[in-house]
Amino acid sequence: MSYNELKSGTDIRGVASDKGGSKVNLTDAAVKDITAAFVLWLSDKTGKKPSELKVAIGHDSRITASTIKAAALSELVIAGVHISDCGLASTPAMFMTTIDLDCDASIQITASHHPFDRNGLKFFTKDGGLDSCDIAAIVDIANEGKRAEIADGVIVKTDYMTTYAKRLRDMICEGLGKTESDKPLQNYHIIVDAGNGAGGFYANNVLAPLGADISGSQFLEPDGMFPNHIPNPENKQAMESICSAVVASGADLGIIFDTDVDRAGCVDSSGKEINRNRLVALASYIAVQGNEGATIVTDSVTSDGLKIYIEKDLGGKHYRFKRGYKNVINKAIELCNEGINCPLAIETSGHAALRENYFLDDGAYLATKIVIELARGNKFEEILSTLKMPAEEKEIRLNIKAQDFRSYGLNVIDELEKLALSKKECVIADDNREGIRITTPYGWMLLRLSVHDPVMPLNFESDEIGGTNKNVEFFREFFNQFSELDLSTYC
Repeated sequence: MSYNELKSGTDIRGVASDKGGSKVNLTDAAVKDITAAFVLWLSDKTGKKPSELKVAIGHDSRITASTIKAAALSELVIAGVHISDCGLASTPAMFMTTIDLDCDASIQITASHHPFDRNGLKFFTKDGGLDSCDIAAIVDIANEGKRAEIADGVIVKTDYMTTYAKRLRDMICEGLGKTESDKPLQNYHIIVDAGNGAGGFYANNVLAPLGADISGSQFLEPDGMFPNHIPNPENKQAMESICSAVVASGADLGIIFDTDVDRAGCVDSSGKEINRNRLVALASYIAVQGNEGATIVTDSVTSDGLKIYIEKDLGGKHYRFKRGYKNVINKAIELCNEGINCPLAIETSGHAALRENYFLDDGAYLATKIVIELARGNKFEEILSTLKMPAEEKEIRLNIKAQDFRSYGLNVIDELEKLALSKKECVIADDNREGIRITTPYGWMLLRLSVHDPVMPLNFESDEIGGTNKNVEFFREFFNQFSELDLSTYC
């Protein structure tokens, strides 16, 4: 069997349970083969024998976590690996085991915000999360069925999340110049929505011990069926839930995490979302402190108002790059290596990686930075008051029916550029690094090609009510000429 279908960008991901009605492809055999391949890949990377390797493993709250962990552990043990079994854990915490526990690598069992029947494997080394080419190499080894020589590994139960939570508490205390015994958050009401994922620890083990009132927090108990809402800060129902909870409880701040806590969103005391462009703006405000003229790397769909906010209000520089959290993180690292002051890489999905934190996309770390701002007496409404938000925004996803979808999609983008150049009312953005971004009298649009799927996401944004629909009509004739585009969603 080929495991190529399980490669999802920088992760291994697939259907792990038949309870959702889909055929299982992330089988025990697949997990074992891929874990065995990872051991060989890691051995080659580190120059260590498999029996000399130290690997941590953890999981989020998904219903298939224990089964997948058992399969992975069986392969790690027979390869002779020394294993730290961290149990229920956040994805960022599993990276931190390579720092605090001096592990050569770690494995997190998660499928982020995807449906309950999905699951996957995410790998880290001391250099951070693996890149797409690394995952491809591991899948190639797994397809060949290669394994290390049989040896006797050791499993050690490890309560790392206690250490991780203390690290965040220490960070708050240091940021406020106080100690835990001072209860620095005792005058603040902060609620957490963990979406029944792995983020409940943040309310119970980070905020509460520092004196915060966490009453009104919701869905802190791990439940891999996610019975209340999808644990995803981009999900409308999830955000409506935390917004309502903030208003109902009279909280100063609401924090919502995705399943494995590598993303977060916030809600201010009025019940207004601090998400997407507003979250990018707040994170940028925090990041530029002490970093005059800092460059902030974001994904390609950020608003024009955000660019103005970063460059004019904060005195920084905005570097729009490609969609995909690893893309923005890798670009930020690249810029830093070139000597450019780049303290933050952030995607509108909520993935935020700060240079001071190993460029690790960590929702709990970002939330902690925001909590510190709150406890310093800063008002988020004032911080974000000059951020101009669009009146409308819309995303349309156009499926490509052509077999060679990549070539077809790139041709559509090329033809759209020609159209824009021929029309005086169109202005092509001077920072196109993904697809093509065009401003018209009605707002802007961005057409790009999905990295892995036969899909062309099309984003519109306008400062006027009805502007997005005007832009849709403006480009309708152009898109109608491409017979291999499914335009059923173009409305």
